[in-house]
Amino acid sequence: MSFPNSAISDIIATTIQNRSGVIADNVSNNNALLQRLKRRGNIKTFSGGNVILQELSFAENGNASWYSGYETLPIAAHDVISAAQYDIKQAACPVTISGLEQLQSAGKEQIIDLLESRITVAEATMANLLSAALYSDGTGFAGKEVDGLDSLIPTDPTTGSAGGIDRATWNFWRSKKFKATTDGGGATTDSNIRSYWNRLWAKMVRGADRPDLILVDNEYWNLYVSSLQDIQRLSSNTDADGGFISVKFMDADVVLDGGIGGNMLEKTAYFLNTKYLFFRPHAQRNMVPLSPNTRYSVNQDAQVQIMAWAGNMTASGLQFQGKMFE
Repeated sequence: MSFPNSAISDIIATTIQNRSGVIADNVSNNNALLQRLKRRGNIKTFSGGNVILQELSFAENGNASWYSGYETLPIAAHDVISAAQYDIKQAACPVTISGLEQLQSAGKEQIIDLLESRITVAEATMANLLSAALYSDGTGFAGKEVDGLDSLIPTDPTTGSAGGIDRATWNFWRSKKFKATTDGGGATTDSNIRSYWNRLWAKMVRGADRPDLILVDNEYWNLYVSSLQDIQRLSSNTDADGGFISVKFMDADVVLDGGIGGNMLEKTAYFLNTKYLFFRPHAQRNMVPLSPNTRYSVNQDAQVQIMAWAGNMTASGLQFQGKMFE
């Protein structure tokens, strides 16, 4: 029989609700990519619908032309705007408290202290869950995982689809790739890594559009840093202030997103133009309690409140993203 104290569930829900903004911020600050998207204003909530729509431009306006004097100007209608569609993915982390713990933590303040500790653990767990998903191909947990970088920027950008758009059909939706052993002619070393990166970089520049963030694993980080002279290392104060150590390639920040418990694929570098990447949580499901109602275990003396998130990572310009691998 459950412990009949609905006030405890109210405390759990209220505590999570009051901390939801802090938790969401901590999740974004736990990951170099999310921190950059947050700085760009590209963490954008959505409020409803059965999919997440990310608007994009896929063609130029064919009416643009040179003219002279009174020459008639073309005014034909041109479809140049469309949208990629991304499924809504869901994640949750329950926070529980047993009847015995309620008795042992008699007094509101003691219960709040206990719950704060458990919510802090749940917060870190959700941050790690989402950080791992950001590098995924979207097939984890039977396809319920976020569509991560491995889904949006695959090793073969001419096959499959992203956001409901077929890459085999639409060239503008193909990211760039550089495979060291074939495109470069050999495995990556500290003597050739900058040359390889130069060649990938050149594929991704369009005027002022170019990568601003390069995420690397431990091995590529070591090779790149080893390739630099001390005087050439340019740290980014902004990323360093956010807790991420970075060096520069061109004017992009190179950030190690490996390390202990890192989620980067081995021997991989993502060249990202974050102007065209977005993190889209639902406005009503961004690290909040799933419901304020009391949730009792049917056959246990325990109560539970569920911290929940829903959304996905989206893109509006995959041609500006790239990936290097062996």
